[in-house]
Amino acid sequence: MKTNTHSHKTSLQGRINPCLTVIIPTLNEIAYLPRLLDALDVQTRLPDEVIVADAGSTDGTADLAQSRGAQVVRGGMPAVGRNAGVRAARGDLLLFLDADVLPPPDFIALVLEEFERKEYDVATCFLAALDENPLDRMICVGTNLYFRIIQPVSPHAPGFCILSKRIVHEKMGGFDESLALSEDIDYARRAKRYGKFGMLTNTRIPVSMRRVEKEGLMGLSLKYAWCEIYALMGKPVHEAPFEYEFGTFSPSQVSTSRALINKDAIYRQWKKFGYPLQRFSRNIREQFNH
Repeated sequence: MKTNTHSHKTSLQGRINPCLTVIIPTLNEIAYLPRLLDALDVQTRLPDEVIVADAGSTDGTADLAQSRGAQVVRGGMPAVGRNAGVRAARGDLLLFLDADVLPPPDFIALVLEEFERKEYDVATCFLAALDENPLDRMICVGTNLYFRIIQPVSPHAPGFCILSKRIVHEKMGGFDESLALSEDIDYARRAKRYGKFGMLTNTRIPVSMRRVEKEGLMGLSLKYAWCEIYALMGKPVHEAPFEYEFGTFSPSQVSTSRALINKDAIYRQWKKFGYPLQRFSRNIREQFNH
């Protein structure tokens, strides 16, 4: 039976201050998690609870989280961790954050105000560079522009910051734990079918560029391009021809330069991208021929 996008009433009317749970999936995030917990401690609108879904860290992440007052549950890959966090949560609202973001002090207050005013059920926001690197700022500008353009066609909610009403999250069945990649894009697409999805514009969330720092811009861009092809075809990513690492990052080094190209990595990845690129081109041609 087809879902009626606007048939559900998912408002939080009657709740002056709905309970907000922050959920953070982690794996070996001892270098980043303390900064995020510090940032949450000084929010002008404090979260009602913080849950860290840890995937078996060996660097003391779970102990650190517990010592800082966060509830720690067993996690896994990001989708698994986020869903585990929800099962342990008591919040009406769920704010999914990655460990390497650093929200400004008024972040929660601003996103909640806009989220409720615009009557969203699931939302995300634009990003900002965590460091002062010029290339990082350019990457963020380009990414935000792409998000703005692509939303009407293919809703995107980057996993490092997603705000959801619990009732909608549960109706959707949460994040799809069977996916290898792009579980956040899949989540946004399903969210739009179950309620009102949108981009929050009152504030932005600073994000670490540690993946660019480790893999180089071109190599990482190829991976994201591969995922975008599947997203535009409306196909979930159950398998990928490359590894997308989780929990293998050392502390970021602030620098004015980034490695743009890792030639060996690009060559290995590009050899594997031919099939989805060809299939995407063929699908586009078929649509124009109809």
